[in-house]
Amino acid sequence: MLDTPQLADQLDADQGQAPHHEPAPPTPAPPDTRRGCLFALSQPPLMIFLGVIGCLLLTAALHDLLLL
Repeated sequence: MLDTPQLADQLDADQGQAPHHEPAPPTPAPPDTRRGCLFALSQPPLMIFLGVIGCLLLTAALHDLLLL
């Protein structure tokens, strides 16, 4: 048993090629759920994570510059 449809099922019988369907236009989100990149960056857990990664990179860079 196959989970995928067979090629004969996918082809249009009249023209011998895949049927052409117009894609539906994207529906805009309601105004209260539209959020962009700045909303994601304003989340405290993300900013804490990025701060820790930044401190680790700064520490490694200073270690390379000053101690090696």
